Amino acid sequence: MRVGLMGLGRIGAFHAATLAAHPRVGELVVSDADEERAAQVAARFGAQVGDAFDADAVVIATPTATHAGLVMRACAKGVPVLCEKPVAPSVTETLQVLEAVRQSGTVVHIGFQRRFDAGYTAAREALHGGELGALHRVHMVTADPGPPAPGYVPLSGGIFRDCHIHDFDILRWVTGREVESVYATGANRGAAFFAEAGDVDNSAALLTLDDDTLVTLQGSRYNGGGYDVRMELAGTLRTQVVGLDPRAPLTGAEGLQPPGEPWPDFATRFEAAYIAELGAFLAAARGERESPCTVEDALAALYVAEAAELSRRAGRPVRLEEVSG
Repeated sequence: MRVGLMGLGRIGAFHAATLAAHPRVGELVVSDADEERAAQVAARFGAQVGDAFDADAVVIATPTATHAGLVMRACAKGVPVLCEKPVAPSVTETLQVLEAVRQSGTVVHIGFQRRFDAGYTAAREALHGGELGALHRVHMVTADPGPPAPGYVPLSGGIFRDCHIHDFDILRWVTGREVESVYATGANRGAAFFAEAGDVDNSAALLTLDDDTLVTLQGSRYNGGGYDVRMELAGTLRTQVVGLDPRAPLTGAEGLQPPGEPWPDFATRFEAAYIAELGAFLAAARGERESPCTVEDALAALYVAEAAELSRRAGRPVRLEEVSG
């Protein structure tokens, strides 16, 4: 396959390495607003700099504000596309993209890599296979070891849209349920640029699913121990935890300590999942399978993020129909 890649920042460069090594990729065409960076990445991975849409499939890893236009361009050309989350900065733009996808019939895969992680996959199978019994509670954590660049925060959409949207997507995927209401809050304990952008650097939320299962969520941009991402599923038979591995950045007060070095960042923690996701996308682009991460899925997760942000600002519970209606 001839595969195009747009955007060669941190995750884009990682995708370039994966695609260049993939047995189904015969040619890799890369592009970036920074021409020097594009030339360096192309030389490093044996790719060529050119029009990424002149390909059998394209991967979009550009800034968020460009996603909607690029996905709709792919739809107009009939080129299968994998786009990193989010589809667009707003619900309105996401709905416009969804309509373009439906009219064109083009394969559009949205980058929710946790669906390809071995831990989340095992938890989903255990839950639906009855091993956990009836699900009563879920607890989720996503905490970065350090904050993003100050210039990124005003363009990110806030911690619920930028960071926790992964939690909202994987919650739907693992449980098979929908979120009905959200009660969210946040605080600023670190650098001033979060508050200046109207964002928070620590977050918490209580979500209620459509079967009354309670879900608690915590997040932080300042988890000094390392990158911490977990999901605890408490059923009537047993509790299973995703992320309780030898590199989890946790220390027990009773002396228990994981033997490995803590995860330093999301890219390292989910490296295998990203590789598996790209393989699944290439198979979908060839018509061998359907993409499991659709624009509809991205919209559903965005609705939860919108409800969480509205709840945080208004200081009250928010039902999903307030933002989805």
